[in-house]
Amino acid sequence: MIDSMDALLPDAVAGIDVGGTKTHLALSAGGRILREAVVPTPQWRTGRPQLDGPALAGLVTERLGRAAAAVPLGVGAHGCDSTEQCAALASSIAAHRSGPVRVVNDAELMPWALGTPGIGVVSGTGAIAVARDEDGRLVRSGGWGWVLGDEGGAAALTREAVRAVLDALDRHETADPLVPAMLAAFGIADPADLAMAVTRGSTAESWGRHAPVVFAAADAGSPLAAAVVEQAAVDLADCVRRLLDLDVPADRVVAGGSVITAQPRLRDRFVAELNRSHPDLAVAILDRPPVAGALALAAAALEGN
Repeated sequence: MIDSMDALLPDAVAGIDVGGTKTHLALSAGGRILREAVVPTPQWRTGRPQLDGPALAGLVTERLGRAAAAVPLGVGAHGCDSTEQCAALASSIAAHRSGPVRVVNDAELMPWALGTPGIGVVSGTGAIAVARDEDGRLVRSGGWGWVLGDEGGAAALTREAVRAVLDALDRHETADPLVPAMLAAFGIADPADLAMAVTRGSTAESWGRHAPVVFAAADAGSPLAAAVVEQAAVDLADCVRRLLDLDVPADRVVAGGSVITAQPRLRDRFVAELNRSHPDLAVAILDRPPVAGALALAAAALEGN
């Protein structure tokens, strides 16, 4: 547990990055991480604020210590896709702790982590771009979920790669390296079983874990995989462009998440696409855990901002 000295630090803050797959909690003071923990998001999340609020408050005290219940808390939550949803979760958390709470969409943690306002982009298990309008209300683009969208996220990359392979199989074209790679990824010997195997494992996490196969196939010379990654980068950039078309007050984009930070093929193409269409827009890739943005959000609450 956090000892009494840490409990009394006046600038202590807590932060939570709630992703689609994992939840990262941290407690810091004086620019130093005192304690942190990572737990699977499906382990506690129900999608109902009245249940998720006390669950998150409980995780804070369980993983960061009882003293953490009294310090400012910043939360970036996957699935909080409107101003009202963020407010509902914040209210539910606040009812179970004594310290102040601020909740934003998890993509908003990206610019917060670099200490600057702007458009936040997540490319992890899912994908979304968000910003705040002149009235401070949340504006989003993309992030429709792994079944319908989330282009640029891990689950969608796998989905589109499987679609490309199935199309190739329908045309009796099996020479592309992506075809055997995806069959092997899903443990399929008979190509006719691929669609059924993918459907049986239909969760964002189960699909998303195969995304590295797509990048490996592209690097091995697969035109199909390269096209999937190319389209994902364009679609992700389009999410940003739609926000800019809505005149959100932003001149910077900060992107993060497990996919875009780990995969240079997607990252470089995404940056190049935005540089081409909006050369005056500053584009940065987050170089630290997004929970840093949650801690910055909590610090701003501590300072009354």
